[in-house]
Amino acid sequence: MAARKPISLLKGKENKAQTWPDEHGRFTGETLDPFLLWSVKQNASDITFQSDRPVYQEIDGVLYPATFRTLDAADMAAVLIRIYGPEAQARLAGANDLDLSYEVRPDRYTRIRFRVNITAILSRGRDAAQVTMRVLPTEPPTMKALNVEEHVINHWAPRQGMVIITGPTGSGKTTLLAAGCRMLLERPHGCGKMLTYEAPIEYVYDTIESPRSLVAQTEIPRHLPSFDRGVRNALRRKPEVILVGESRDRETISASIEAAQTGHTVYTTTHTIGVAATVQRMISTFETDERAERAYALMETIRMIVTQSLVSKIGGGRIGIREWMTFPDEIREKLLDMDFKEWGPNIQRAIPNYGRTMSQSARLAFEAGHIDRRAYLMLASSTGGGGE
Repeated sequence: MAARKPISLLKGKENKAQTWPDEHGRFTGETLDPFLLWSVKQNASDITFQSDRPVYQEIDGVLYPATFRTLDAADMAAVLIRIYGPEAQARLAGANDLDLSYEVRPDRYTRIRFRVNITAILSRGRDAAQVTMRVLPTEPPTMKALNVEEHVINHWAPRQGMVIITGPTGSGKTTLLAAGCRMLLERPHGCGKMLTYEAPIEYVYDTIESPRSLVAQTEIPRHLPSFDRGVRNALRRKPEVILVGESRDRETISASIEAAQTGHTVYTTTHTIGVAATVQRMISTFETDERAERAYALMETIRMIVTQSLVSKIGGGRIGIREWMTFPDEIREKLLDMDFKEWGPNIQRAIPNYGRTMSQSARLAFEAGHIDRRAYLMLASSTGGGGE
């Protein structure tokens, strides 16, 4: 039997960033924050704690072990309690996954934030957990850094009404919204009072200079139980801008419509793909007997819909490809004069005149050498095409 290699030779052998040099015999609440700070210094984008496995960190899209020893039940319990609290395991046992944010403050001027998902799993025949922590940027990106089209930027800030950002999970909706909020804050006259309701809070605006603005961020369900409660709360606080992190149920959509109808600018997201599909999906959340009334109320408030997909970019990285449509008075009046069931094809035909289809955006990106042909063809057929 071959002799076992010394630990000093094994530690970090397969690890670009090496394993944690201060690794202890056990993970505790006190050692979590120092470990996270070390991982951030290794340029890790994601950190994963999983029962019966070492801690892994993702660097440049590749997973590397960040600890030598595997985590046992006591280690995972310490991590869960530190991140979420003593009720974490009970929540997981109740078939709930947990989404939240976590923050480390190495000094009074620095905040390092993480988006966290905690999910129950099965490991070695028993219930266990996986904790995924995404390292968040210290400040939101700019619209320029995201290569957002000038037409979208010019219509981002209506005096009142609703701007809807759509796309599948992981398509960068939250990042685009944060860049838009930063743009509003950095205007010479600011944006007045901005209230955000997010689950969880990903981007913060502490470093953005905006003396004519006041931002208050509320996390759902940490501070309020639901998004619709958040919008009702906002209406009592006299804001100019309301950001609703997600509009997926009839209560939240109704509350957002009400806020937009009463003179506020409302930004929200949905998990739909395509401008026309977004309108149809939002209407379909309502009961049949109220669908017509809510559809016309929604159309009265919509000012712009942007749907985004993130695809691999030639040469590395990812790029946002967007379909969008603005809804000026003339198109809203035209749609309001017809049955809402006819809106889908009419909106699809109108997109090239009031925005750009996903097919058009994908073709421009392909011709510019940003994406390959496979990505172009996938995007060209993803929202109904048109406008070529």
